[in-house]
Amino acid sequence: MTPAARCSAAIEILADIAGRRRPAADALKDWGLAHRFAGSGDRAAIASLVYDALRRRASAAWIMNDDSPRAVLIGSLRLQQGLAAPTIAGLFNGERFAPTPLTAAERERVEIGSLAEAPPAIAGDAPEWVLPALQAALGEALLPELRALGRRAPLDIRINTLRRSRADALTPLGHLAAEPTPHAPHGLRIPIGADGRGPALHVEPEFLEGWYEIQDEGSQIASLLAGARPGETVVDLCAGGGGKTLALAAEMGNRGRLVATDGDPRRLAPIHERLRRAGAEAEVRTPRTGRARADVLDDLDGTVDRVVVDAPCTGTGTWRRNPDAKWRLRPGSLATRLTEQAAVLDRAGRLVRPGGRITYITCSILPEENDGAIAGLLARSGGAFAVVPARSVVETCLPSLAGALRFTEHGLQMSPALTGTDGFYVATLVRS
Repeated sequence: MTPAARCSAAIEILADIAGRRRPAADALKDWGLAHRFAGSGDRAAIASLVYDALRRRASAAWIMNDDSPRAVLIGSLRLQQGLAAPTIAGLFNGERFAPTPLTAAERERVEIGSLAEAPPAIAGDAPEWVLPALQAALGEALLPELRALGRRAPLDIRINTLRRSRADALTPLGHLAAEPTPHAPHGLRIPIGADGRGPALHVEPEFLEGWYEIQDEGSQIASLLAGARPGETVVDLCAGGGGKTLALAAEMGNRGRLVATDGDPRRLAPIHERLRRAGAEAEVRTPRTGRARADVLDDLDGTVDRVVVDAPCTGTGTWRRNPDAKWRLRPGSLATRLTEQAAVLDRAGRLVRPGGRITYITCSILPEENDGAIAGLLARSGGAFAVVPARSVVETCLPSLAGALRFTEHGLQMSPALTGTDGFYVATLVRS
């Protein structure tokens, strides 16, 4: 496919996403199934166009004075890729499979459109209703952080220290041009191309042999800040596919008891193969379904040294990777997540022993889901829990990170502008 034909395809997919209010991944998959002539390179390039347009949907529509899929794509080519008007006109030339030529008005908007007078929600490409909460959390850093959330995310891997050290892995992985991550001691960053694509890491021999897992540096850091130690009993309460479970197993050196579970048994499906490949040892407890649903952790109540709660959240900290999610986020979704967070924190509270700790993690930058959730547990527990100062946790686990964080009332916030990671929040509580 020509670059112009890829633009036509991206406009078609953006129209499908807008018209049916569906996730971008679903629309891209359906388009690929209906256009089997498109090769893997074409599909990847089209996906990059679509995701870049979604990252800059509001600002692209602003400079074009039009929020149609075509206008948003044109605006994103100008804002996200920095293409000049003649280059964009060369793609929109009306030739076979290309979009129709730019109108005089479109060409003018590409040339003179500006964000100089745009309000924060437009300039930062964020839903307007979340701006007050983000302003309270980020202050003067609001626009820099929102703009950082609008850029493409890096491609990070975590070296599995059960198999290799990072130093030992660097040379064999030299063909990937990997460099150590700025903060995480076991991380490597892989360069991505101009189209946003990285190498197919999941088919590399080293991946199949369990040398590494694909994991954002922020997620790696959050796992380290849990402070899991060999010989402890640790529960990963919202384990999902097992990314943090694998990191915890490596930190514990497979010594101790590591239990992984999740409220949704379907999310646990990948964990078994991942544990096998990594050589990681964990007990996976899959919740039962149906009316006879029982608590699979009740035998551990009051005995656990550390509970890791990677809580369900709005995912506002991952907008770099899931830009369509921010436009589908609604106040009702936030309310649902707040209820779920309170429930998993209360469950963690019953598991942990006196003197034991809870590490609460979200990939959110909304204070209601972060400090707000911790404040809720403190109020409900009647003094049974106390916050461990986040600075002391960092000094113990990863002291070099302290200067790159935003410390909050109860925890710490990572973010694209500060740490170069997704927007992870981490707080630690100890049971009296």
